[in-house]
Formats: sequence, C-alpha cells, structure tokens
Amino acid sequence: MPMRWEIDHSRKFIYIVAEGLLALKDMEEHFDALVVANAMGYAKLVDITSTQPVYNDDDVMLMGARLSAYTAALPSGPLAVVGKPNLRGTFKRFVNISPSDRPAKYFSSEEKARAWLAKVTAG
Repeated sequence: MPMRWEIDHSRKFIYIVAEGLLALKDMEEHFDALVVANAMGYAKLVDITSTQPVYNDDDVMLMGARLSAYTAALPSGPLAVVGKPNLRGTFKRFVNISPSDRPAKYFSSEEKARAWLAKVTAG
C-alpha cells in the first residue's frame, strides 16, 4: 500500500507516509479512511520523500471534485508536507485544487514541519 497513516484522536493529529508509486485511487482510499475516522479536521503531517506521484489531468480534476465535496461538509485541519524539492510542484497543484482555506506548507524536514504544525495548532 503506497500510503499508510496513524491517527491520534487524543492529539487530533495524523501522521501519513507515502512510498513508491502513488495514484489517484491511493489518495481516494486515504481520504475516505480519514472521513470514516472523523479525522478530516485534524492536523496532518505527510511525508512524501519516498514517493512518485502518478496522475494525469483527469485524475487531478477528479481529486478536486472529491476535495470540494469533503470541504463543503467537513472541516480541514492544517497540512504540513515533507518532501524533496522536485515534489514541491505536486504539493502546489494539490493545494490549488483544494477549496479548503486551511493552512498548508511544504518543508524539507520533518522537524521543521512538526514545529510549524505545533505553532499553527497552539491556542
């Protein structure tokens, strides 16, 4: 499975790791699991350093429609993504298709991502 995640309901935090080839169906399964777990509003730390996104323009449009449906009915928590510089474009495309107003930022290290999430979730 290209994506695995751990949901910590007590901290309202999700740690997600993507590895290998990552396709639309993998993203859909991930989002569906978060919805079922009632965790869409949680802070998310996503590690994509070991993944290769595989999608086409139709996939991006389908994901945009799915995200629109989710955000119309559910809150979206802050998103910190850790990855290599070559995946920054994938992150930007994902954020651009998401209608959510949540804070989202791309990082080169998990340490920086965790520090930022702590800051945006404090209070």
